[in-house]
Amino acid sequence: MRRLSSIVLAALVFPAAASAHATLQSTTPKFGTEQQRAPALIRLHFDQKVKILPGAIRVLNGVGRNFAGPSRADGTDVVASVRPLKLGSYTVRWRAVSADSHVVSGVWTFGVRVPAPSVNDAYGAGGPTGGEHVVRWLWFLGIALAIGALGLRLIVLRGLEVPRELDRKIAVAAGLGAVVALQSGIAAFSLRAEDALQLPFGKFLYGDLSPMTATRFGTAFVTMTLGFALVLALVYLAWLLDRVAYLVPAFGLSLLLAGGLSFSGHDAVDPGSSWKTELADWVHISAASLWIGALATMAALLWFGAPQLRRQAFLRFARLAPVLIALVLSAGIYLSIVRLPRLHDLWTESYGQVLLVKIGLVCVALLWGAFHHFVVRPALDRADAGFLSRIGRSLAGESLVGISVLLAAAILVDSRPPARPIGHSDRSTLIGGSAATLTP
Repeated sequence: MRRLSSIVLAALVFPAAASAHATLQSTTPKFGTEQQRAPALIRLHFDQKVKILPGAIRVLNGVGRNFAGPSRADGTDVVASVRPLKLGSYTVRWRAVSADSHVVSGVWTFGVRVPAPSVNDAYGAGGPTGGEHVVRWLWFLGIALAIGALGLRLIVLRGLEVPRELDRKIAVAAGLGAVVALQSGIAAFSLRAEDALQLPFGKFLYGDLSPMTATRFGTAFVTMTLGFALVLALVYLAWLLDRVAYLVPAFGLSLLLAGGLSFSGHDAVDPGSSWKTELADWVHISAASLWIGALATMAALLWFGAPQLRRQAFLRFARLAPVLIALVLSAGIYLSIVRLPRLHDLWTESYGQVLLVKIGLVCVALLWGAFHHFVVRPALDRADAGFLSRIGRSLAGESLVGISVLLAAAILVDSRPPARPIGHSDRSTLIGGSAATLTP
């Protein structure tokens, strides 16, 4: 997996960066491991000889104290002794000069009789930034557009006489979603790795990314990158050959790949998480993506591009939407109960405050959808062209609210839920309407 990750990164992230700079091949201790005994030395093994710099290896505890002694070169290895370490987690930061004069560097973590922290929590990492929130939001939008456009064509428009021009536009929309998901995923991985390495982007190109690809997020990134490349290829074949059949595996694969966000998120790694929370999060993301993405595609492409399909498409989507909403809400309630230990965390913790904003946006989207379901749908049979045009603008408005919900979801993904009190579980406090929220 590590070798595959390196190949993907070289091909997709840094296609022009191939050079003779040194590559770290192994470490002692191995990154991300729990050591029962404190290591007496740190050893870096490279594929070529390197020159060492002052402070080439630093072993830092949680407050930044360095326990590493002077570094020395030993053939293709760089070695530094380590003063006695107490129980706890530690960050190793290193740098060296390779034969091509580039400064290579990296970071990894290990624990002494405790689990190693994620490399994203390495000492010196600054945490998520506003830029990362925006990139994550674009990532969600790309996934929702790919799933929603494909779902609209295969579920809502199934069996209808769809004009060739609309078919091709829907394929383009799905392909655009896959491209956005690809590029946003690469940007999200790069920003997270850049923060962990604590290097400007120019120097970050020569950093060792192996610890990042070994994390759950890195595994999800590699899988989703390769997967959405295949989705894009299938959508292109459907567009090129006018064969809707190619969209079926693309749709199934897109739904499956949405689980990568669940595999690497809070509901997979935080205390109290299990396969049930991971599965609920995947259902939550998939249903929300299909709901918001299909709604936006219908408003943008179908409503004014194929007026003859308006009534049938609206009625079919009105039957599908309640099912998707039920999945979103039931999974969201369950995840909120698991995530928030106390009800007052909703307004006292920053995570809960963002969640409250998201609850408000979800309520607006639900009320808008209820208006379409209970007011607009019965009036469709006697609606004139002007009324149908106004419905299109209303659908676009509901889509924008859904897009705003995804922005709140992106911020929540990069936020840390409040810690659960030891020996205390107050899950019942969140049962009710306040827990009905769309959480990624």
